[in-house]
Amino acid sequence: GQGVCKMCGICGIFSYADTKFEVTHDLVVGMRDTMSHRGPDDAGLYVSPDRKVGLGHRRLSIIDLSSVGHQPMCNEDGSVWITYNGEIYNHQELQKGLEAEGHRYKSRTDTETILHLYEKKGIDCVYDLDGMFAFAIWDSRKKQIFLARDRIGEKPLYYTVQNGQLAFASEIKAILKLPQIKKDMDTTALYHYLTLYVTPSPMTLFSGINKLPPGYLMVCEEN
Repeated sequence: GQGVCKMCGICGIFSYADTKFEVTHDLVVGMRDTMSHRGPDDAGLYVSPDRKVGLGHRRLSIIDLSSVGHQPMCNEDGSVWITYNGEIYNHQELQKGLEAEGHRYKSRTDTETILHLYEKKGIDCVYDLDGMFAFAIWDSRKKQIFLARDRIGEKPLYYTVQNGQLAFASEIKAILKLPQIKKDMDTTALYHYLTLYVTPSPMTLFSGINKLPPGYLMVCEEN
């Protein structure tokens, strides 16, 4: 479909606890631009007015590099935002159904299809998606962030929960860019890596940084 992002980099941070920590543009840009190789064609950023949420995106567009496909992308009233990496194979079929129900598209991208489907079904939108994907959706009305990864795990998604903040990214080094994140090795994961040449989900070589397993979703709410 038009607007497909074959390889992109996503990242973000949600300060969900009642702390004085503020998400800044520089913080999210620092995370995002560690992954410039994943998306040399375009870069996007969203920081919520209350400085509780930041989303970043690096874009490599194979088909369509028009501005309407720019991410992070929001819905019509700006209450829901998405940063997404992947390809939804049944996106055009889903789009026809959503438009028939009154959803108005500003682009022809599969990104926007996920966004409208979330508006319709909430986190259950994942059950309608046929494809490879990793995405995060910030819902300002619910004060909730929603992460999801495809069933095979073709698209990577890492996360950590530390100091009242949830941080996530397509690559671990984007998370390590945050100054408040610990960089300690997980010795159990190292043992598995040396034995199996892989660290099984949800483990990584870094203590406190996990992989979202294939076919899993995560919801983090304020407080």
